[in-house]
Amino acid sequence: MAMARSSSGPAYPERFYAAAAYAGFDGSHNSTSNVSSKFQNDTALLLYALYQQATVGTCNVPKPSSWKAVEQSKWKSWQGLGNMVSTEAMRLFVKILEEDDPSWYSRASNSISEISESAVDTQVNHYSIDEAIIKNENSFPETKTISTEIGTLVETQDKDVVSEVVGTVVVYDQWTEPSITGQPPIARYEHGAAIVQDKMYVYGGNHNGRYLNDLHALDLRSWAWSKVNFKVENESQEGQSPAKLTPCAGHSLIPWENKLLSVAGHTKDPSETIQVKVFHLQSCTWSTLKTYGKAPVSRGGQSVTLVGTSLVIFGGQDAKKSLLNDLHILDLETMTWDEIDAGGVPPSPRSDHTAAVHAERYVLIFGGGSHATCFNDLHVLDLQTMEWTRPTQQGEIPTPRAGHAGVTVGENWFIVGGGDNKSGVSETAVLNMSTLVWSVVTTVQGRVPLASEGLSLVLSSYNGEDVLVSFGGYNGRYSNEVNVLKPSHKSTLQSKITETPVPDIVSAVHNVTNPTRDVDSELEVGQEGKIREIVMDNVDQESRKSRGEGTSLIATLKAEREELDLSLGKEKLQTLHLKQELADAETRNTDLYKELQSVRGQLAAEQSRCFKLEVDVAELRQKLQTMETLQKELELLQRQKAASEQALDANHRQGSGGVWGWLAGTPGGQKRDDA
Repeated sequence: MAMARSSSGPAYPERFYAAAAYAGFDGSHNSTSNVSSKFQNDTALLLYALYQQATVGTCNVPKPSSWKAVEQSKWKSWQGLGNMVSTEAMRLFVKILEEDDPSWYSRASNSISEISESAVDTQVNHYSIDEAIIKNENSFPETKTISTEIGTLVETQDKDVVSEVVGTVVVYDQWTEPSITGQPPIARYEHGAAIVQDKMYVYGGNHNGRYLNDLHALDLRSWAWSKVNFKVENESQEGQSPAKLTPCAGHSLIPWENKLLSVAGHTKDPSETIQVKVFHLQSCTWSTLKTYGKAPVSRGGQSVTLVGTSLVIFGGQDAKKSLLNDLHILDLETMTWDEIDAGGVPPSPRSDHTAAVHAERYVLIFGGGSHATCFNDLHVLDLQTMEWTRPTQQGEIPTPRAGHAGVTVGENWFIVGGGDNKSGVSETAVLNMSTLVWSVVTTVQGRVPLASEGLSLVLSSYNGEDVLVSFGGYNGRYSNEVNVLKPSHKSTLQSKITETPVPDIVSAVHNVTNPTRDVDSELEVGQEGKIREIVMDNVDQESRKSRGEGTSLIATLKAEREELDLSLGKEKLQTLHLKQELADAETRNTDLYKELQSVRGQLAAEQSRCFKLEVDVAELRQKLQTMETLQKELELLQRQKAASEQALDANHRQGSGGVWGWLAGTPGGQKRDDA
């Protein structure tokens, strides 16, 4: 797309004085009517307050009488800025003017030098804005054409403004495609993206069903792509084990202490449990973190939210295509997993949803999909009570979607892309997490990467302003395009506006609580006796305490925070001590296991010897039985022998008696015959 560059103009404070003179703050009484005629009443009041803060300082004048509605409105607007420093007031003045009239400088450039000199000595009446400032002006300005050095840009909304970002035109609250150099990554979706030191890192993803494991970096200062060459650690380090970099998609990429953590994700050969891989930016090496406790089952399409020093993991889809709604927390200091059994009614099992943290206490879950449908429900987990709730959403509630991306800017949660299995979602929505009011920032037309599933969205900054950066996605084709959006203060405040009836007394309040951000709350006065109140943290302006009580409350909160920090330090020390004891116990367990294995080996050897001895005993018993049998046979033979010998002896004696008898006249033969 065609890009243009806007002129940067003079530096501060000259730029402020030029803007003030252009807006009509030239010190004369008649100029105030010009201010109210150029701008809507709320913008005019805010410009007046910022000009007073920049040129005079903090509002120390008495509050006007209640019947002086205009003077009181101006006083409240100025007094609401508190102790904002002059330079910040100048910057906000110019920014609001640029949002309302982007081409103001080109119109006033012919007289900048004269304006700068005269504006320094200008003394403006504190209450000289015409009463026309409180007219109810709700119409939008006509289409404007903005001249640039290269070409023209047609503006169709009053909140669009051109600014300079590395040679490109960026429109407030509108997506634009910057001019990028270098070799971009291959088109993909379901990848991971994270910001570290003005660089957007993109890792992994899915392209045509093939999982990826490449790593690329986009320098957001020069808008140049580069591929990151890395290596995988082969030797284990303290707290880490060797890693094998497996291509994955549907994972989460989290920045942590100058490192990148890749959590979970779908792989070709999934492991049983979630793997946490770490990329060291200094050494450009990958490794796998060693964790303790019961790790969750492996999955992809989950949400991973960094809350303090812990990762909160919810839902996803496991390797068997089963949808999950379990909740786990990984403590990044002890690297210990903890499965949470939260109270209340949890979200239904889902994947490809988004999650965000608010006030370091609440985790919000939005959208996602099951096998049959997509969701647009909102669930909130209170990390203190560990209980789920499903609050009522208000405003322009987004349509059901899955595969979308989200990022928080202050208390505002921007949701981009996604789809409902039929088409991609074209609108960019924002949720005020304090009031739970939705609004639409902008809408894209046609099948573009921003209306895709599986895109990534990160938050960066340029020249002190927030910038949303999207990459990739799939909506019928894979994308590797980069788009940026600069949210204006109007888009971040739009979701806070509610209408409240008031008496006929006319007032307007502009309350700026943070000098580094735009105005967080303002009241607009209408002829119908209504005001539009910007609600911050669900607290009415009427019910807020005085500043003295606020200071006391802050002191009390600081004391409580110090106590909590002390308790946290003790808990961390105790955790480290327990971790050391656990390591010692594991060492002892390892030694005992080795000893047990040795004893088992010895026992096996003894059992083998016993078996051999039993065999020998059985053989000896068999031989003994054989010897007993032989002994019996021998005894029998001996008895037989003895009997035979006795018989022979008897026969011998009988034979000798026959001879003598024959000699005596008794023939032996006759006796034998008789016998």
